[in-house]
Amino acid sequence: MEYTNAKHILPNKLIEEIQQYIQGETLYIPKQEKATRTWGSLNNGRQWIDRRNADIRQAFSNNKSIEQLAKDYFLSVDTIKRIVYTKQKK
Repeated sequence: MEYTNAKHILPNKLIEEIQQYIQGETLYIPKQEKATRTWGSLNNGRQWIDRRNADIRQAFSNNKSIEQLAKDYFLSVDTIKRIVYTKQKK
């Protein structure tokens, strides 16, 4: 995390107002909610995993064993179970 001196970016009036609540300490100002992005949204990682999981569910419904899916997708048996037995969010 990078720190910026408030004197370099904020107006003096705002600094004086903030100083009524906190002085000489580090203050974290979070991003606005609309500015945050979900995991995998920049590189389509989330879409890739969702597609892979759909393929795993489809193969499982076509009677492919959990052990074979684990081998095919290089995942643990527990991870495959979590994918096939967890209800998919719509």
